[in-house]
Amino acid sequence: MKRRILLVDDEVAVLLTLKAVLEISGFDVDTAASGREGRIKLRNHEYSMVITDMRMESDAAGAEVVAAARSASYHPAIALLSAFPVAEEDWLALGAHKTLVKPMHTQVLLQQIEKLLASHEAKLGIWSVPSPAPAEADKIAKPASTRSSAAKSASKRSAINTVAKLSGAKKASARNSSVKRAAKTAK
Repeated sequence: MKRRILLVDDEVAVLLTLKAVLEISGFDVDTAASGREGRIKLRNHEYSMVITDMRMESDAAGAEVVAAARSASYHPAIALLSAFPVAEEDWLALGAHKTLVKPMHTQVLLQQIEKLLASHEAKLGIWSVPSPAPAEADKIAKPASTRSSAAKSASKRSAINTVAKLSGAKKASARNSSVKRAAKTAK
């Protein structure tokens, strides 16, 4: 499944360029040209990450997008996109996880996005999975196949059917050979 990113910026050139770069890199990208549009998309869709400009239709537009993302039940990673460096304590106080300063070299930007997504997904995994009960811990400690028992059974049935077909084909071939030999002998 592709990770979905919402880009919020009122500069269309930045929006389209960043969208193209991210899509080429394998992300599913939605865009919003204003803080208001970004907040609406956050309510109507789920995203792995939100990247928002700080100053758009108002000076508070970026902070409003961050607040909407923080209140989303699916907990996206949040990055601020700014032409002006923002002090770490300022963007942390807003609730963002990272600040990205534009313009930025594409490879550096992608590395920062991947790193943020990986760390954020790891945190969500820790928060969302309750610690196993002692009896379950023994089951988890043993390496298990990633396939379900139904998938394993289906795979076994498929293998058995394939072997049966091959065996049947060999038997039929052997019968045909015997019939041909008998016919030659009869001539």
